[in-house]
Amino acid sequence: MATMSAARPGPALRPHAKAFKCTALAARLAAAGHAGFCCATVRELEGLAASGLGEDLLLANEVVDRRALARLGALVDAGTARVTVAIDSAETIAAAAGGGVREVIVDVDVGMPRCGCDPSNAGRLADEARAAGLVVRGVMGYEGHAQHVVDRTEREARTVQAMSVLVGAHADVGGDVVSGGGTGTWDCNHVVTELQAGSFVLMDGDYARLDLPFKEGLVLLTTAVSVRSGRHAALDGGLKALAMDSGDPRLVDDFGGVATVQFCSDEHTTVAGGSWSVGDRVGLRPAHIDPTISNHELLHLVDDAEAGGDAEVFESWPVDLRGW
Repeated sequence: MATMSAARPGPALRPHAKAFKCTALAARLAAAGHAGFCCATVRELEGLAASGLGEDLLLANEVVDRRALARLGALVDAGTARVTVAIDSAETIAAAAGGGVREVIVDVDVGMPRCGCDPSNAGRLADEARAAGLVVRGVMGYEGHAQHVVDRTEREARTVQAMSVLVGAHADVGGDVVSGGGTGTWDCNHVVTELQAGSFVLMDGDYARLDLPFKEGLVLLTTAVSVRSGRHAALDGGLKALAMDSGDPRLVDDFGGVATVQFCSDEHTTVAGGSWSVGDRVGLRPAHIDPTISNHELLHLVDDAEAGGDAEVFESWPVDLRGW
């Protein structure tokens, strides 16, 4: 946190709560000067507002469900949160206006095929939003296709290309906010007024492949529940505990490079190599923290993440922003 806060002080960093889904951790980010948060779900936004962290909340996602929009509108009406919602079409503009949301941001496609309008339509959508009575705060664009590129030169080139698109759209849209970026482009995205980074707080195996100064802090503690001597060990954490979309987890202690993860099934991770006994405790580092954390109810703070089962828990934080 200290490294990121020094580089992106105050509102220059809008931490993305989807990464950690924990108001206790969010409160520490707010105490470090980052009072505005980015959210991916209505639940995240509601939870932050209920915890007194609703000063400036951006739902960086399009919403068309009337019930979800009513929940957002209720927060605005109650004055418990400043709510901004992403729009990228006439339909999302109408939904936001009809749901009681007052502020929006134009989501622009900058190269990642997901949400976002065609850059050439950004100005027109901003005009439509203002005509519908909405305040347009600016633009956002996520260069997700650049975040995990290992080669820094290529990662920076993709970021520059994506942000040139966003700058052009911002010229058509207006507003004070240019929002985007992430942990992978934290030091090569020089365009955004606020960086939407979240994974840097705890990191994961996929981001650890990059030349980033942030340390991995998330470990899933597992137990060897079955051992076939000379063949493999089965650990009691699998697909229901770890996100696998970015690859296998890594062992905190791999017996000096001898032990390797073979595969994960619903309830188990199978490991080959090493000298195992039933009951051994071992930490696994997930490859993708966001969906891993959302599988769990608590984050336990320990004195030494490398100590495995010998680590001492000194505090536990609820993962209280799960759900939708």
